[in-house]
Amino acid sequence: MDGTSAQPLTLPLGPGLAIQPLFPLALGSAQLRLDPLDLAVMLQDAVALRGKAEGNPDVVCAWTGDLHGVDQLHRHPSFSGLSRQVELLALDYLASLGFALERVGLHLQRCWPVISEPGQGVGRHHHPNAHLSAVVYLNGDGSGASGCLRLYPPRQVNELVGGLAVGHGGPIQAGAPWNAPWAELAPRAGLVVFFPAATDHGVEENLGDDRRFSISFDFVLTAPAGTADSSPSAEYLAPHPSRWRPVVREDGGVVV
Repeated sequence: MDGTSAQPLTLPLGPGLAIQPLFPLALGSAQLRLDPLDLAVMLQDAVALRGKAEGNPDVVCAWTGDLHGVDQLHRHPSFSGLSRQVELLALDYLASLGFALERVGLHLQRCWPVISEPGQGVGRHHHPNAHLSAVVYLNGDGSGASGCLRLYPPRQVNELVGGLAVGHGGPIQAGAPWNAPWAELAPRAGLVVFFPAATDHGVEENLGDDRRFSISFDFVLTAPAGTADSSPSAEYLAPHPSRWRPVVREDGGVVV
């Protein structure tokens, strides 16, 4: 034990039944102000980076740069300023979750554009190679017509009997808030959202007339640089990448 304890729940008093939400998923959000000229350049460069590709792996799937070698967008001059804003907000997100920032190292691992043409979407997935994910929307009016971000619960803790919350004629009514199969977020220009990378998510079909543009980010947490092996951070987090050493084969080649 670390010597800390949570405060006991204060339950409402009264004759009626009360329900309190516990252990919620922390969805972080902020509204960025995108300079119109910078935005125009980012949109133009994103289309240029996509080239002649239409989708992956087929035309009903949005084009995602990470599957086409375009996953270091934060190093691109047109996107570096936006990436820096997201990095600073990511630190705020960690602090809001209770992380002591001096005891963790945060690394922007990957950053890639996603372009969704009308009729395209992104299937349900998560990011097992990261700890924190973020999305910035370059366009969208908040109506959801261009395709909402859909977030799925890791487990339906309130369905009582496994499988009931997915529907298909089961006894749980559609729209019941305590057994919702997903939550949706409508894209809006300049909106940035953060969520744990292990969260299953997808993007609904773009039903609008215009392309949908977003930028995705993957962050990884490690121990800070210079962390001693005996520190608490070293017990729970991977060592800082500066301490890693590649494994070399007998012939001198590096295992990649």
